[in-house]
Order: sequence, then structure tokens, then C-alpha cells
Amino acid sequence: MADTAYDVIIIGSGPGGYVTAIRAAQLGFKTAIVEREHLGGICLNWGCIPTKALLRSAEIYHYMKHAKDYGLSADNVSFDPAAVVKRSRGVSGQLNGGVGFLMKKNKVDVLWGEGKITKPGEVTVAKPTKKAAEPQHPAPKGTRGEGVYKAKHIIVATGARPRVIPGIEPDGKDIWTYFEAMVPPAMPKSLIVMGSGAIGIEFASFYRTMGAEVTVIEMMPTIMPVEDPEISALARKQMEKQGLKFITEAKVSAVKKGGGKVVATVETKDGKMQELTAEKMISAVGVVGNIENLGLEALGVKTDRGCVVTDGYGRTSVPGIYAIGDVAGPPMLAHKAEHEGVICIEKIKGLNVHAMNKAMIPGCTYCHPQVASVGLTEPRAKEAGYEIRVGRFPFMGNGKAIALGEPDGLVKTIFDAKTGQLLGAHMVGAEVTELIQGFVVAMNLETTEEDLMHTVFPHPTLSEMMKESVLDAYGRVLNL
Repeated sequence: MADTAYDVIIIGSGPGGYVTAIRAAQLGFKTAIVEREHLGGICLNWGCIPTKALLRSAEIYHYMKHAKDYGLSADNVSFDPAAVVKRSRGVSGQLNGGVGFLMKKNKVDVLWGEGKITKPGEVTVAKPTKKAAEPQHPAPKGTRGEGVYKAKHIIVATGARPRVIPGIEPDGKDIWTYFEAMVPPAMPKSLIVMGSGAIGIEFASFYRTMGAEVTVIEMMPTIMPVEDPEISALARKQMEKQGLKFITEAKVSAVKKGGGKVVATVETKDGKMQELTAEKMISAVGVVGNIENLGLEALGVKTDRGCVVTDGYGRTSVPGIYAIGDVAGPPMLAHKAEHEGVICIEKIKGLNVHAMNKAMIPGCTYCHPQVASVGLTEPRAKEAGYEIRVGRFPFMGNGKAIALGEPDGLVKTIFDAKTGQLLGAHMVGAEVTELIQGFVVAMNLETTEEDLMHTVFPHPTLSEMMKESVLDAYGRVLNL
């Protein structure tokens, strides 16, 4: 039975799971990872990575259509939907194989099948009951599957799945989740998107760029409701210029399907009803953790609102069982899952590690324009009792942004007026998802406004706006 005994077994091979497995192996643990479907999980195969490939195709198409703005010409610009999807799937396939290589390199055993914790320290792997979303990539040589395995430490990293609203269940044909939205057999001419979180907005942006008439329905007063309201408003304004339509403070109360169309009844805050008709609908109303059929309830593992309850180190209410990533609750982001997993395994090893600080986890939405943020929004900072200083710098004041033909956007910073602590940073505009890490590093290093003011940013770059927004918060802005 020695070959079925491990120090650590991780259930789920998404970003959190496979990164945790690598770190566990680095720390000297004999490690196995259980996967029922795809190495890399939803993020790599059906989420973060393939959507960015689709959005990149849309971005190139957008620039080709606007070649004249750059003194260029491109006539009869068109696209092949099948080729766009094929490229996206190819990117996922390449990275999927890369995860397999990393498991082999780090001597992590991959156990193919569905894992269930049958008792403390024991995982039973059975044949998957769920059909794979697409043919599974070949398992690395030497991997195993069904059987009973032992481990002192069991980490649940099973991710999440699309949330379903009763009566408006996705059917894969007329009402899509992100699975179907990523592999359309043809581009719909019209589309209703239910929900304006990151998933909904990214697909709305993609399909609008590819020519569809898109209407987004959002229950909250602002789109992308987790973002700073000022940033959300600017993003909405730019998207509306592109032809996207939004109905906020509203919900889809009923849907009729048939005849190649979807008719949605939309109820607004004041009780008024209207009907919207489109070829397809995307349900993007959030996700819920995959906590079922893992044996958690029988073992007494505490859960709350569809997620496993953990402390800042991934520990659950039952010793020896841990949870990381989406299944452990929001924010449901791949980079949070990865870091959470590293913290968890390093704590198990006995290293001196800091608990997860969710206030310093950046969020990025890869729509056009991009949106990125970290820390407190302006309203949240005020609610927390801070006296604040707020700095703003528009893209229009930045030479690189103008040269890129991307003059619409804003960088916003929020400071504690008493200490100079950076409380939050919020951006909308070109490439802000690549800029936000600068503020994340600054917050983690407990950087003050003075430190940022004395930092030399390269010219000409978009990053100069970061410093200018800091200067603006203290009445010292230079280029505005």
C-alpha cells in the first residue's frame, strides 16, 4: 500500500491546485493531485486563458477596422468565427500540456477521476460521473486513477461553476454559460447578457466588437458593481460609445425560447416590464463553489453560502482538511487561488507565513476599455471611517496614451490623509491590467505617498499616470 500513501493530496488541478502541488513538492512532500477532467481546471481550459485569447482576436479586429485612425488602410476586414475559436482552444491546449509537464517535472502524481474524502486522511478516487466538456488531453505517463489513497493533509481545490437562476436555467443552446459562449458555432447577431461582473462584461465586449447587438442587464445601480463607482461610470460611457446597451437596477424575471430566439422579460426597479428579443442569452450571474459529493458534510466541514469556511491559512473546521481557491469563497480569482495555496502548504510545512490579506488582491476585467483595481473604493474608504485624499489623472494628459490612440481613461488613487497610506487604486483604460501590479506591490510594501512621489517612472509610458495621480492627491500634479 506504500504507493497509495502521500503526504499531501490535492483535489482539483486548477491554478490553485496545481500551483499548490508544485510548491508542496518543492517543500519535500510526496504529493498527488486528483483531477476528473482537465489539468489546469476551468481557468486554463474554459475561463481566464481562452477568454483572453478571444478578446485578443477581438482587439486586433477592432484595430483593423480603425486602421484609418493610424494612417493605415485595411479594406474588406472580416473574420472567421471557427478560426477565432480554434485559436482560443489551441492556446488552452498548449497550456494544458504545460501543466502536465510541470506535474511530471516536480514528481507530482496525477490521479485521474473524481475524488471524495471518505474519512480523515483518506481519499477515494472513482470514475468521473460528469462527462468532460471536451475530449480530455492525454494523461501524462505514469499517472493512475481509481483507488483508495492515504494522506495526512488533504486540500480541496475544486473551484466553482456558473450560478443558475431557477426558471432561467442555461440549456447550452439558447441560454449559454461561459462554456458555450466560448465556442459559438456561429456569431450571433444579437445577444442579451445577464450580469455585468467580469465574466458578463468580457463576453459583452467580445461579442459587441465582433458585430453583435448586445444588451447587458444588471441588478445593481452600476455595472461592474465591485468597482469604484467613478471608474464603472467611465467604463460604461466608453462601452456605450461602442454600441453596448445597459439596463441597470433591473432583472430578467422570465425567458421564452423557440424559433431561434430568446425573449427575456426585464423588470426594472420601479416595477415596469419590457421584453427584449435576441438570438442568444448569456447567463453570467456569478459562480458557486463545487462543494458537493466531496464528503465534506459527512465529515463536519463547515460551509457557508456554497463555499468552504477557512481561516487565513486554508484550514477548515476539520483538522487535516484544507480548502483554497474559488471553493473557499470570494474573491473568486485565479491569482487569489494560487497565493492561497502557497500560503496553505507553507503553513502546513511550518514556515513563517502571513495569512491571506484579501484587501490586497487585485481585480482585472479585460473588456474594452480594460478595468483594474486593488484595495478600497472611495465609498468603502469613507464607510471605513478614513479621512481620505483622492488623486486622479486622465489618459488624455499622457503622451504615450495619445500616441497609442487611447486617450480615454483614468487612474485614481485613494490615500489615508493622516498617514499617507495607499488605501486603493482604480483604473480604466488601455493596458491597465498590466499597470495595476505596481500599486499592488506598493500596498504590500506599505508604501506612502512620499515614496511614490520620489519614484522615477520611465517616459513615455502609461505608468507615468500612476505617479501623476499620486501627485494630484496632494495638489502637486504636473501634467494637468
